[in-house]
Amino acid sequence: MGEGRGSAMVCVVMVCMLLMLQYSHMAHAAVYTVGGAQGWTFNVASWPKGKRFRAGDTLVFNYSPSAHNVVGVNRLGYSRCITPRGSKVFQTGKDQIKLVKGQNFFICNIPGHCQGGMKIAVNAI
Repeated sequence: MGEGRGSAMVCVVMVCMLLMLQYSHMAHAAVYTVGGAQGWTFNVASWPKGKRFRAGDTLVFNYSPSAHNVVGVNRLGYSRCITPRGSKVFQTGKDQIKLVKGQNFFICNIPGHCQGGMKIAVNAI
């Protein structure tokens, strides 16, 4: 009977440790508002400079959905201001996008907007 209690206690301890590990990961995730108080707008390409991003951090894109959007693109889409097939388009005006490890690229694909600096490249470690 004592052996059964020991196994149950080990399970409880392991579950608690897993929950603490998961919470610890979530506690380190940061939330960034792209463009600061101005939000997602023209000439925001330099906004990521000086910031340290981690995989799991969230970018919040605030903008007028009747005027802009946010598109997650690859490096080519970013550099050429194009929307590759299969790109995810966000249009709520309050989009929250979780960063993945490595390079993350976002543009506004309304004609002329990306060329006007509505694009960011973020490297998440």
